[in-house]
Amino acid sequence: MRYLMKLSMPVEPFNSYVKDGSIGARMGKIMEVTRPEAAYFTAEGGTRGGTLVVNIDQANQLPFLAEPWFIMFSAKVEFFPAMTPEDMGNSGLESLGKQWS
Repeated sequence: MRYLMKLSMPVEPFNSYVKDGSIGARMGKIMEVTRPEAAYFTAEGGTRGGTLVVNIDQANQLPFLAEPWFIMFSAKVEFFPAMTPEDMGNSGLESLGKQWS
């Protein structure tokens, strides 16, 4: 199942990694290992943040995706289920609408 993985990273330790030149290697290692479908980085509530699109088949995969961000960046991590237009079309909304009207 596809999820949006939302990251919020405090200024430290991120700034220290930028200053010592290790930020690229740290971010690259996480991206290489976790292999998100897509990744977008931005400002988030006055800190650094990002949204990754990840596929999760079982709940036990959550630590694999989240722990690198927790450990390396002291990040806050949230997961949100997400659907493509095709998923939405196959969701059975019409029958649910009839069932619950």
